[in-house]
Amino acid sequence: MVNALSSFTKGGLKDKLLFTLFALIIYRIGSFIPLPGVDASVLAHMFDDQSGILGMFDMFTGGALSRMAVLALNIMPYISASIIMQLMVAVTPELKALREQGAVGYQKINQYTRYLTVLIAVVQAYGIAIGLEGYAVNGVAAVYSPGFFFRMSTVVSLTAGAMFVVWLGEQITQRGFGQGASLIIFAGIIANLPSALTKTIELGKVGQLSPLAIVFLLGLTFLSIWIVSFFEQAERRVQVHYPKRNMAAGMPAQSNSSYIPLKINTADVIPAIFASSLILMPATIVKFVSDDSSPLWLQKAVGYLQHGSAGYMILYAVLIAFFCFFYTAIVFNPKDTSDNIKKSGGFIPGIRPGEQTASYLDHILTRVTVIGAAYLVGICLLPDILITQMSVPFYLGGTTLLIVCNVILKTFSQIQAQMMTQQYESVLKKLNRSKRFR
Repeated sequence: MVNALSSFTKGGLKDKLLFTLFALIIYRIGSFIPLPGVDASVLAHMFDDQSGILGMFDMFTGGALSRMAVLALNIMPYISASIIMQLMVAVTPELKALREQGAVGYQKINQYTRYLTVLIAVVQAYGIAIGLEGYAVNGVAAVYSPGFFFRMSTVVSLTAGAMFVVWLGEQITQRGFGQGASLIIFAGIIANLPSALTKTIELGKVGQLSPLAIVFLLGLTFLSIWIVSFFEQAERRVQVHYPKRNMAAGMPAQSNSSYIPLKINTADVIPAIFASSLILMPATIVKFVSDDSSPLWLQKAVGYLQHGSAGYMILYAVLIAFFCFFYTAIVFNPKDTSDNIKKSGGFIPGIRPGEQTASYLDHILTRVTVIGAAYLVGICLLPDILITQMSVPFYLGGTTLLIVCNVILKTFSQIQAQMMTQQYESVLKKLNRSKRFR
């Protein structure tokens, strides 16, 4: 404990932690800077119902979208661009060849991702500007002076805010702890927890939630955290043997063994985000336009897919399972892995190299993904069940819990690894000094 504390204070860990906290504070301050020309009191009515895609995005932004701050788009355009680029790299030969070039290729792909982020941010900002101009409550418009100047200022402000968040996330990744984009979303989710807890306590005071129900929710929270932590670290290890030649004459050849880690949840939180966006998109479109001008089929679709309804939950579960298999197939290619093993001279015990190894890996990955998809469906449907059955005023589970647990696990593992590295370096320095004195 003392060695860990000394390595934390003497090394660069403290500076990295302080820089990360400072960057997150700057981000939270920016989420309160309002967008010019918007009536906040009228805008608040748009987010009374948190069941649409706006409510989900507002949860990720820590309330910046409901306040319509300059950082309302948050890191979401960059995440969308990153996902699109991953899919394009998998299906486009030119980008796939560019990725195989190493660091130079990855740098070019990251540059293309930033360009795509700007394009997505401009489109989303313009859509928000159009939607705000058409929104009104009791005859009071949400925009003071609609027109070209408002649209242009909104696009410039929101796009600049989104790119600032992207830059801030990159600074956290390079100079701080953890992955910057994930930490920014984590900070937005955590910022909503005090208000959710306050609402829960108020419901308990007025009698809408019994003390037993509150205790049950606390127990379910800890159980959900344990389940997510277990499955996010669970993996199926496929053993691989690599031959090692012994140069001594007459000695038998030895072999080194390693393993390929196949995560239970290879797709992480991507399936939940994709499924939520597709299902909640019709309700969001109807929210922006009046009921008279929206198509009849769209109104019926929104009616059948009300948040918490049976149709919503069934379609949500099906989409999550589909994107689990789809995204896993994109990020992990059994044939490429089999070819790399064969080129290195390795083999899986009892399996022939080549096509048989690829089929074996694909078979294992399919079975593992079935477990991961079932786990994701259960975690993502938990908040909807609690909201509809117990009127819980916050999302317990789903994408929020997945992101929070993932960020905490990865950040602490990075801190632990760096502390161990510093301790190892300090031990080597002491050994070198002792050898010099001898």
